[in-house]
Amino acid sequence: MTTRHSGAPLLTDLTSAQVADAVRGRTVVWPIGAIEQHGPHLPLSVDLILAEAFAGEIAKELDAFTLPAQAVGARSLPQSGGGLHFPGTVYVAGDTLVRFLRETLTALAALPMARLIVVNGHYENEPFLFEALDQVREQGLLDGTEVFAFSWWSLVRDTWTGSEIPRFPGWHAEHAGVTETSLMLHLRPDLVTDERPDHDNPPRAGVYLHPVDVGQTTNRGILSSTSGADAGLGEKLLRHVVDEATAMVRDGAGLLLAQAHPDRRRPDPQRRTAAHPEGKQP
Repeated sequence: MTTRHSGAPLLTDLTSAQVADAVRGRTVVWPIGAIEQHGPHLPLSVDLILAEAFAGEIAKELDAFTLPAQAVGARSLPQSGGGLHFPGTVYVAGDTLVRFLRETLTALAALPMARLIVVNGHYENEPFLFEALDQVREQGLLDGTEVFAFSWWSLVRDTWTGSEIPRFPGWHAEHAGVTETSLMLHLRPDLVTDERPDHDNPPRAGVYLHPVDVGQTTNRGILSSTSGADAGLGEKLLRHVVDEATAMVRDGAGLLLAQAHPDRRRPDPQRRTAAHPEGKQP
């Protein structure tokens, strides 16, 4: 079970008669996650809960609508999720996921929104999400719509991990580790057990093994260390990612003609963000 963390309005609460006018020129945020094992101390819903929480907070900052989270994602891989050797993971094949995402994005593109933000919470989803988006783009269905799609950890600055997480193993190996455990302790402590298992030999990124010895690559499904996890670190990480995401969207970083967009929303000039820590905006 997941909960809405921010109170941002849900697109699905609108009626068919209301939705076109309500979203015209506005932003829609879609979280996508997965049902995947996360060791003996975290629930199967971690990737779903985190995607939903980040999306909800980003939507609140940008006065945007949210969509219900997509719960089923790509298969778990041993080097980034422990693989399918542990019970509870529910997945679809990559080609199925690309088709599902492409058709869902095609339907969403029919709405007169100004901007779509897709927040991914499952490591293995990312290439399939980007492929689906590119297929929809090639059809011309995203013409006139800004799109920001990212995995939440992609917005974490190296300076943040360097100062907050000693011996950071890389995001591929942060599965059920200190960051996800801390975020869950902040967001849903009722779902976190008292165990804090560590895995002292995280797997390398970008390596496929067969046959794989999950007893070496994981500790009961955990790829790195949970030591040092706490709710305060989770709250700090949540705010860091939300600040980075909202600054990126407001600045239109990397987009053509972004500053000309009539919906471009500027933040409160007194608000301090990761992009503008002094609290002043350009």
